[in-house]
Amino acid sequence: MKCVDLFAGCGGLSLGFENAGFDVVAAFEYWEPSINVYKKNFFHPVFKQDLTNEQEAITKIKEFLPDLIMGGPPCQDFSSAGKRDLTQGRADLTYHFANIVCAIKPEWFVMENVAQIKKSHILKDVIEQFDNCGYGLTSVILNASFCGVPQSRTRFFLIGHFGDIHNQLNGILKNNLSERQMTIRDYLGNTLGLEVYYRHPRNYNRRGVFTIDEPSPTVRGVNRPIPKGYKLNTCDPQNVNLNEIRPLTTIERSYIQTFPSEFKFFGTKTDLEQMIGNAVPVNLATFVANAIKEYCMNGMVKTSLFDETLPLELPNQICNELT
Repeated sequence: MKCVDLFAGCGGLSLGFENAGFDVVAAFEYWEPSINVYKKNFFHPVFKQDLTNEQEAITKIKEFLPDLIMGGPPCQDFSSAGKRDLTQGRADLTYHFANIVCAIKPEWFVMENVAQIKKSHILKDVIEQFDNCGYGLTSVILNASFCGVPQSRTRFFLIGHFGDIHNQLNGILKNNLSERQMTIRDYLGNTLGLEVYYRHPRNYNRRGVFTIDEPSPTVRGVNRPIPKGYKLNTCDPQNVNLNEIRPLTTIERSYIQTFPSEFKFFGTKTDLEQMIGNAVPVNLATFVANAIKEYCMNGMVKTSLFDETLPLELPNQICNELT
């Protein structure tokens, strides 16, 4: 299955789908630092492209005859880490993604975003657009720690299969979840050389110290040192020496995002923190790709998109069970 990755960043989705056996043939990204890193890690081309210029983008993407288009339109306007201001324009990129997909009509598409998108009218708009275009849709929120990632990162996925029914992948996604969350020690053993580490909280009412015997909190685009005078929160692990605690390094954070050690990162620390924090965890992308592959290999029989007995289930949180 030939795939094209839009808003590709440094390549989390691309690498995850490649690891699942998909043929990623091209990527499109606009931010130069991510493009430079992407080029060093993949053999297929990555193009600098403003995807708001839809007609130009569509012309270029069509040349690759993709069976699947995937992408994570920038999510800052939806994110709980930001101001969630939908007037700033970045949220419009979700519309551009939908317009490009509906113009090209690949057999499959995968759209990734933060879980907070489910509260936005934009999600309802693009779901209606994809529905009218003929896609059967699966809408789900996955906790990455149940998907082979040592990180409690919840992300929204909208997966479309042209001419199919809605909710076609829910059963496979649920069945493939692990029974318990993956911890950092599960994934990396003792290779980090530490038992506890600091992750700067959004406010000091939240914990800032974590152990490797639990999933990491969400890797964000900033990574601050422990401030002088930091005092343990009541929800922090107790009996730890704050003088010996450090934040994870930039590269260690890429491991938490399940990029392999041989993945080549270079650039300024600020740029690297941002691109790593914005990336789709590689193993989470593989989890989604494997669900699509399993569905295809099982030879599911297509039925009408408009079967009124199969309404679309709007995004449910999936942890170790559907809720």
